[in-house]
Amino acid sequence: MGSLDTTPAAAAAAADINRSGAFQPLNADDVRSYLHKSVDFIYDYYKSVDSLPVLPGVEPGYLRRLLQSVPPTSSAPFDIALKEVRDAVVPGMTHWASPNFFAFFPSTNSAAAIAGELVASAMNTVGFTWQASPAATEMEVLALDWLAQLLRLPSTFMNRTAEAGRGSGGGVILGTTSEAMLVTLVSARDAALRRAGSVGVAGITRLVVYAADQTHSTFFKACRLAGFDPANIRSIPTGPETDYALDPAKLLEIMQADVDASLVPTYICATVGTTSSNAVDPVGAIADVAAMFNAWVHIDAAYAGSACICPEFRHHLNGVERVDSISMSPHKWLMTCLDCTCLWVRDTHRLTDSLETNPEYLKNDASESGNVTDLKDMQVGVGRRFRGLKLWMVMRTYGSAKLQEHIRSDVAMAKMFEDAVRADDRFEVVVPRNFALVCFRIRPQGTMTEEDAEEVNRELMERLNRTGKAYLAHTAVGDRFVLRFAVGSSLQEERHVRSAWELIKKTTTEIMDEEM
Repeated sequence: MGSLDTTPAAAAAAADINRSGAFQPLNADDVRSYLHKSVDFIYDYYKSVDSLPVLPGVEPGYLRRLLQSVPPTSSAPFDIALKEVRDAVVPGMTHWASPNFFAFFPSTNSAAAIAGELVASAMNTVGFTWQASPAATEMEVLALDWLAQLLRLPSTFMNRTAEAGRGSGGGVILGTTSEAMLVTLVSARDAALRRAGSVGVAGITRLVVYAADQTHSTFFKACRLAGFDPANIRSIPTGPETDYALDPAKLLEIMQADVDASLVPTYICATVGTTSSNAVDPVGAIADVAAMFNAWVHIDAAYAGSACICPEFRHHLNGVERVDSISMSPHKWLMTCLDCTCLWVRDTHRLTDSLETNPEYLKNDASESGNVTDLKDMQVGVGRRFRGLKLWMVMRTYGSAKLQEHIRSDVAMAKMFEDAVRADDRFEVVVPRNFALVCFRIRPQGTMTEEDAEEVNRELMERLNRTGKAYLAHTAVGDRFVLRFAVGSSLQEERHVRSAWELIKKTTTEIMDEEM
C-alpha cells in the first residue's frame, strides 16, 4: 500500500480536520464522529465474528506488507485508518471473542465492560493517589468490596471492615495475575528477611518458595523477578492420586526438610483452577501447613475464582480466612475485559511496607491523614488506569444473578461436551472435569503406543485449528499430550459446542481411516 501523504483525499482531509488552523486532538465533534464510527465497527465485528476463521491463516510479517512501513507526515481521514484496520488487522486476529474459541481460558467481555472501559479511557485519569482522583480510588475500593462480598471473603480482606473505620485488609486492581504474584512475593520476601534479622537482602539465598508443578509458569517467573534463588523454588510433583492438586503431606515433608537444612520457608502459591487441568489445591490444608512455618500463602484463583460467586463452587475457597492474599481475574470469566486482576490482602501494610514511595511532589493531606490507602503503594509502578469503573459497571448493570447464570451456563455446556466425549469409546477424559474445562484425547487403541497417541492427538488439534471453525489448545498431563476444551467465550451457545464436537468426531474419523 502506498503512502497516503500526497493523495488528494489526504490533503482534503487535512484541510477539513484543521479547518480552525490549529491541531485539536480532542475536538468534541471529532470525538463524537470517531466514536460513532468505531461503535458501528464494533457492532459489525460482533455480528460477524461467528463466521470469521478463529485462527488466522497469515504468515509472520504479513502486516508490514499491507500497511505503509514509514509513519505518515500528513493527516488522513479517520475513515482511512478504520478501513485499514478492517482490511488488514481483522484478518490477522486470533478471535478470542469468537464463540468457536475453546483454547486457553476465555477472555470474556460484555457491553457494560466495553462501555466502562470507554468512559474510563475518555476520562484518562491517573489515580496513583486518592487526591489524584478521589472517585477513581473510591470506585476501585467499592468494586473490590462488592466482589469480595460475592465471593464471601472474610471481612479481614475488605477495604472497610465496619462503617466506623478502616480495617487492616484491602484490595487493589492490577493488570494480570503475574503482578499479583510479584507484589505478594516481594512482601513475603521482605517480611521473612525481617523475621530472620537479615541486614538488607543478605539472607535472601536462604528463602524458599513452594508451588505444585501444575502452577502457572508465571509464578516461577515472578519468583525470579523478586530475587529468589532458582535453586530455592520448589516445584512439587503432583499426580492422578490427588487429581494433580498439591498434596499437603508432601508439602509439609519438603518444607520441614528445608528447615532442617537451615533454609526459611517463605511463600506458598495455592491454585484454584490450574491452567493445564483445572486442579484445585486444598486451600485450608495448605494454610495449616504454612502456619507451622509462618509462611505467606497466596491463592491464585485467576480463572476459577469467578465461579466461586456461585454457592455450589464456593467450597473451593474454604480456608481462605487463613491465607494472606488471594487474586482472581474478572477479565477471564466474569465479563470484564482485559485487563482486570483483583488482589486482596489480609494486611495492606505488608504490601505498602515493601512498595510504598513518598516523594515530596505526591505528598498531600489525605495521604498524610491515614484515612486512605494510595493504590500506587500496592503495585509495582506508580501510574495506574481507572480499572475499577468497568468492574463496577459489570456488577451494577448485570447483578449477581445474571453473572451466576453466565457461569452456570458455561459449566453446563462443558458438562454436555464431557458427556459426549465419554460416550465415544475412541476418546477418554484424562482428568475429572472442574468448572468449564474438559481435558480429553484420542485414547491409544489396538497396537497404538503412547508415542502414536500423541502424534494422532497432535494431528487432530492441528487439523481442527486449520479449519478456522474451532480453536483448541493442548497441554501435558502426566506426560501425556492432552487437548483442552475450554468453554466460556461470551458469545458461546450450545450450538457452538455441539458443532465443535461434530467437527472433532468427523476429523478423528478421517485421521483413523488414514491410519488404517
